[in-house]
Amino acid sequence: MNKMIIDAANENIFLMIISNNDIYNISHKNDKTNYEKLISLILNFLEINKLKLKDISAFYVNRGPGSFAGIRNSLSTIKAIHLTQKIDYYCYSFKDFEYEKGTKYENIPDLCDKFKVKKNLIKPIYLS
Repeated sequence: MNKMIIDAANENIFLMIISNNDIYNISHKNDKTNYEKLISLILNFLEINKLKLKDISAFYVNRGPGSFAGIRNSLSTIKAIHLTQKIDYYCYSFKDFEYEKGTKYENIPDLCDKFKVKKNLIKPIYLS
């Protein structure tokens, strides 16, 4: 099972694939140009790692707090992927795991299970 983590709430757009015991990641500047091509960034990252959308079993998307535009675009992109490809997603916040020490991106899928983060539910946290 391959899982993909997307975080566009911060200074950089961060993408990570967790594939069995392997972890791949990349980041891009979080700006308007990259917001508009987020799906291309995701597809290119998958292609670099010899994967396709159908190879992803679940997406984990940071719902904030953070950049309004980054959160909105990442959630919209994942919702569209879910509707067209039927791939489940989890919208997490690092605040969900605030009592866990040393939370790392690669721990997000297990932490979502542990803290019972609901799948296919969007509740963004924007900075005002």
